Amino acid sequence: MPWLALTVELDAPASERLSDALLDCGAQSVSIDPVPSDPGRQSVCALVGAHEQPERFIARAAAACAMPAPRYSVHEIADDDWVRKSQQQFKALELQRLWIGPTWQAPPAGKICVRLDPGLAFGTGSHASTRLVLQYLDQHLHAAGSVLDYGCGSGILAIAAAKLGATRVDAVDIDPQALETARANAMLNGIALRAAMPEDLGRIRYDIVMANILSQPLIVLAPALGARVADRGTLILSGILEPQAEEVIRAYAGLLELRVLARDEGWALVGGKR
Repeated sequence: MPWLALTVELDAPASERLSDALLDCGAQSVSIDPVPSDPGRQSVCALVGAHEQPERFIARAAAACAMPAPRYSVHEIADDDWVRKSQQQFKALELQRLWIGPTWQAPPAGKICVRLDPGLAFGTGSHASTRLVLQYLDQHLHAAGSVLDYGCGSGILAIAAAKLGATRVDAVDIDPQALETARANAMLNGIALRAAMPEDLGRIRYDIVMANILSQPLIVLAPALGARVADRGTLILSGILEPQAEEVIRAYAGLLELRVLARDEGWALVGGKR
């Protein structure tokens, strides 16, 4: 089956936002590469099914991240070329303890291995916002009781938490496709993971609550996420552009005392304890 490669050029911060939106809209794979002639711009290439209407697909993704629909180019890619291209572009993420990579790559000896192939739900560890949470877990999660991954996408954060020693891990998302993908990835990694819609959680509080979404949903969800954090528990928030960090922190004032914990490529990790 042929695929369509939709390519746009954008400023770096906008390209990061659009790449997430393209994946959320159903792109099979998205790659981001620098534009050699302009260091401040990046080329975003999304692979979509041949049945998609490119103009509508790009417009839908742009609307999801509140930007005008950009100009794009499109060309057809054969199925075997897509597989080869996808595998070549997917790079493993190696941290101090964790290694996150696809099934066709071998992990280094001694690493805690998380297997994840590119798919429909975003979240492979390559995006800075996901990487920030993984780095936090890698450095700080040595023993924990319960962990909630709110807006789980591929399930990568929940799976990493379980691999690092969490005894109970729940994952929620409003997208049924994301829940199916999270369950499949958990099974691939030999992890017992409860993946459910938010309303199916019950009145459970967690030692660690993490959410890698976007700043505005995180602001709206402040009461709900704050209520999920157990006494002396930790809240970790990502998907936040650096200029938006203080607005997110203010939204949680009175619930938890949050601060910026780390930064990466213009994105911020915000967190704190109850």
